[in-house]
Amino acid sequence: MAGTVRTRPSGSSRALREAYDTALLDLDGVVYVSGDAVPYAVRSLEEAREAGMRLAYVTNNASRTPAVVAAHLSHLGVPADAGDVITSAQAVARLVAEQHPAGSRVLVIGGDGMREALREQGMTVVDSADDEPAAVAQGYGGPQLQWGRLGEAAVAVGRGAAWFASNADRTIPGARGILPGNGAAVEVVRIATRWMREAPEPQIAGKPRPPMHRETILRTGAERPLVVGDRLDTDIEGAHVGGVDSLLVLTGVTDAAQLLAAPPGHRPAYVARDLRELACEQPELTGDAEAGFGCRGWTARAGEGELVLDGEGEVLDGLRALCGAAWTAAGDGGCGLEPDKALARLGL
Repeated sequence: MAGTVRTRPSGSSRALREAYDTALLDLDGVVYVSGDAVPYAVRSLEEAREAGMRLAYVTNNASRTPAVVAAHLSHLGVPADAGDVITSAQAVARLVAEQHPAGSRVLVIGGDGMREALREQGMTVVDSADDEPAAVAQGYGGPQLQWGRLGEAAVAVGRGAAWFASNADRTIPGARGILPGNGAAVEVVRIATRWMREAPEPQIAGKPRPPMHRETILRTGAERPLVVGDRLDTDIEGAHVGGVDSLLVLTGVTDAAQLLAAPPGHRPAYVARDLRELACEQPELTGDAEAGFGCRGWTARAGEGELVLDGEGEVLDGLRALCGAAWTAAGDGGCGLEPDKALARLGL
């Protein structure tokens, strides 16, 4: 929760799909990877929905419209319609509309998702700095984004247009490796406007910033939301900023070592191999730094410069015990204890 330092994963005597009314699910790395469904994701989400949990798909990618995203999910077998999808384009469009009257001209750098979201908020979409836009809205435009579009943004911002960005993710995962994200394009515009006496900064809406969390709650009406993600610096930090619980799944970019080294704002309430954990209760850790942290058959503690793990049992329970030892030792910083031997015992 925001304002607290989490020193161990939380427990839950009820299955997560029963303890929370809405799952706020990241997409890439959680539901699919490179467009293909993550193992067990489809069935796990079907069962969660059947159990009464609402599913909302929350993405920093502003290029696609909610309808296109929902169609992709439905093709994979994941239950979704356009109203279940919340994008950073919607969050940034609301920011623009709150600061500019209806009909204001907005120069769009991005895809159809951004254009649709701005029109939904009553803005007039334009394509040139010479159209005298009141604002620039910059979002991920995909590999087809032309260099000249960034030039239009730089000229408009240089002339005084307000500057907004859907998100600041500098990279995104691709089928062939890591690719530049919207944050990289934002940097191009920032560099091009450094000549200004007061260098501008964009207002950013996407995860982990508050506007994205606000947009999600407004559109879902969630009262007990659970953020589900694979990235510590967007999904989990966004939950922390919003003051809600989170579940980290290890099907995306975050590995066990990064989890153990997480600073307070990046520590999830729960940890899972994949989305099957939505159907499970969560064990309470026992013990403390002196006695060691126990989780079912495992005990973890901070040793001389390293994390020490003893016992046997389920891999995930061992990782939970290690989180307790690592996060407690780190306090409000990042854990400097060597985790390799302990993680090797778990095969991680």
